[in-house]
Amino acid sequence: MTGGRDDEEIIEVVAAVLTRPNGEVLLASRPAGKVYAGYWEFPGGKVETDESLEHALARELKEELGIAAVRATRWITKVFAYPHATVRLNFFRVWDWQGEPHPHEGQAFAWDNPAGHSVEPLLPANFPILKALRLPPVYGISHAGALGREVFLQRLDAALQNGLRLIQVRDKELPEAERLDFAREVVKRAKPHGARVLVNGPVELASAAGADGVHLDSGALMKCTARPACEWVGASCHSAEELAHAANIADFAMLSPVLPTASHPGEPTLGWERFAQLAAQSAIPVYALGGVSRADLDTARGHGAHGIAMLRGAWT
Repeated sequence: MTGGRDDEEIIEVVAAVLTRPNGEVLLASRPAGKVYAGYWEFPGGKVETDESLEHALARELKEELGIAAVRATRWITKVFAYPHATVRLNFFRVWDWQGEPHPHEGQAFAWDNPAGHSVEPLLPANFPILKALRLPPVYGISHAGALGREVFLQRLDAALQNGLRLIQVRDKELPEAERLDFAREVVKRAKPHGARVLVNGPVELASAAGADGVHLDSGALMKCTARPACEWVGASCHSAEELAHAANIADFAMLSPVLPTASHPGEPTLGWERFAQLAAQSAIPVYALGGVSRADLDTARGHGAHGIAMLRGAWT
């Protein structure tokens, strides 16, 4: 998102992404008398002086919707400059709540599918949010070099049957022609399931494979000065600096290593608390990578992750 002038006050705002099990999210229209009246947005409001974000979220949910959050987790933070003000939108995913949302301020509600929203007009800040919400909770990274091509493809089929919907074709050790053929085969198997495939490499390779986009390793990311010309862009990050740069280039990031891994024993790790600090500052969704398994998904979300990324665990 764009920022305002350096000397302009930034207004802190909390925004709640109430999410049903089927993936639908709650949008609300702005009531008459407010700026952008009639526009649709995620429920929320201004953070009061000396108020924590969590307290502001609870207060806004009660005042605006008449509900109490049971499980809410930090997600992403975006700064957006409107003509009338610059706001910092602190987004929370709200997974469970008590009560049924009902209007307390004369607004209208709609449960909407992020893949094809049905309400108009949307506040401009919310378009990238809806795109981000289309990202699934698990990101599988190909591991054909270690497993063997045929074994990997069998496990890919099983993972797709079990709901995997986002895949990175990595396996950089493969010769170029073989890697292109492999990427095309992954795309061929993924498409009937509605799964997206990103290729860790140049746009030309991803395009030739029929993939949905590219994934940039941290080295490629930091050399990148403009967004690659494709629908989806992911990035590998290890620091606050890389995450900040990724926000200008990519749709989402992987942040690693969170926990010790079998492939890099003894290497320094972020740990969940440092991961949470970095993820809370990110303007794009962050996947936790490194030593995590499917059993860690709720833990990851509790520390601000959009989901988890796995190299080995995605295929077992």
